[in-house]
Amino acid sequence: MYQPHRALIGEQLWIQMRALAPDHLRPARSVLLRQGDPATHVILLESGSTLVTLSGSDGERTLLAVRGPGELLGELAVLDEKPRSATVIAAESCRVHLIPASDFLLFVEEHGLLAPLLRHAITRVRESEAVRLEFATADVPLRLAGALGRLVRAGSQTSGELIVRLTQAELSQMIGASRNAVGSAIKPWRESGWLETEAGGGLVIHDIQAIEQDARHAT
Repeated sequence: MYQPHRALIGEQLWIQMRALAPDHLRPARSVLLRQGDPATHVILLESGSTLVTLSGSDGERTLLAVRGPGELLGELAVLDEKPRSATVIAAESCRVHLIPASDFLLFVEEHGLLAPLLRHAITRVRESEAVRLEFATADVPLRLAGALGRLVRAGSQTSGELIVRLTQAELSQMIGASRNAVGSAIKPWRESGWLETEAGGGLVIHDIQAIEQDARHAT
């Protein structure tokens, strides 16, 4: 697993970059970046977790990655001056800094960050390819457990639990499965007490290790 941007550029530069724009609180399930939009800014993710998704020509969505605190989002589109290649959705409440593209590019130039950022982007592309391969070959429980595991590890909660503010229909879209298949995968995990469902459609994850182990054994 690659290191987050914060570790890549160092704490001092991260603090300086964060000061380029004020922070904003974005609610769970809000769209932070939209595929196809112009690259007008870079998001510095201070807290919270996000889903990076790709939309196909028929409207289907594929989960590419999960990003947590200490990450930059949308920086590659700004660096190569291309439209957004993916959509980024807040999986929980996120605190973000929206850094204008011109300010970000100037900062990158002043501190010699272009080469390390591009190497980091290549690593992220390889990770996304691995996730897509997993979703193309694994069964639904394993794909779902993998997605939930990434969310838990990227999340900002420190209690060992994570509330996933996504409905089962949204989760099914993310992993390329039917809603019924997702519901069938969740049922034994709920009965075992490893997670619980919320009235609003979210999930509370209590024991991601047990969920992942069960999914592996079920294949």
